[in-house]
Amino acid sequence: MSDVSSETRFLHAVEIGLGAWQWGDRLVWGYGQTHNDKEIRELFDLSLSLGVRFVDTAEVYGSGYSERLLGRFLKEAEQPALVATKFFPWPWRLTTGFIPRALRASLERLGLEAVDLYQIHWASPLMSPERMMEGMAECVKRGWARTVGVSNFSEKLMLRAYSTLARHGIPLASNQVHYSLLRRDIEKNGLLARCKDLGVRVIAYSPLEMGLLSGKYSSQNPPPGYRGSQYADLLRRLPPLIDLLREIGLKHGDKTVSQVALNWVICKGALPIPGAKNARQAELNAGGAGWRLSDEEVAALDEAADKVREHKKTA
Repeated sequence: MSDVSSETRFLHAVEIGLGAWQWGDRLVWGYGQTHNDKEIRELFDLSLSLGVRFVDTAEVYGSGYSERLLGRFLKEAEQPALVATKFFPWPWRLTTGFIPRALRASLERLGLEAVDLYQIHWASPLMSPERMMEGMAECVKRGWARTVGVSNFSEKLMLRAYSTLARHGIPLASNQVHYSLLRRDIEKNGLLARCKDLGVRVIAYSPLEMGLLSGKYSSQNPPPGYRGSQYADLLRRLPPLIDLLREIGLKHGDKTVSQVALNWVICKGALPIPGAKNARQAELNAGGAGWRLSDEEVAALDEAADKVREHKKTA
């Protein structure tokens, strides 16, 4: 693995974070019906008290409301937190200048002078990785971002971003991707290995597969709304994997299904950023860190997860 630069070393020291997608999102997460500002504040404070000090948000989460909430909480927090947010490449954002302007707006909502990590939310067919990274380099030079990263970038696009930043003497800190026991594309296509080689931190969003790896859902009790319809087929094939997660958890001091699933991500060398809707979920998430599965347990989970995915291919 490449030596981790001093600028990005803090990110490699973080074991688990907190995702803020649920903060203000009504369509997918039912904000206002299943959770509210008071509950979000409670889970934020509890997360910090349990040692979770990395919070990931984005300008599009809740149309900026997630950033505003986080900014409000940070002002009143008793402990510091590392903050990451993202630039969304809307089709009218065609020049590099949009990137520092968008970050400036995010900083105003967050009430911060700089963020610890600024990321490109998605690659865009309308703006090349090279042009995007020119805008990100400007954010670093202005002192508005401590480090910069990408999200949902393939290996090829990530390498182009990495090379462009390198010409400015800036390391690519991270690549945030969908990664869980049920979504292992980055292992299969080589992206995870390449990130390790380059010293790029993999940040795993949806590490609990939007609640499927919490153990509380089944085909008889699906998650509400959009998630229930999206995962209906997968729920029917899930029980053997959930049973194994539960069995392994019992061997580690009664860890929960979700805690074992999160620890699997950590053991793979990635940084999970599970979301939460209440303090209890935040407490469970925090318990996914601070311990380690054995290599044999990781391998057993790999095999069980592969069987779930293989069944999908042949069904």
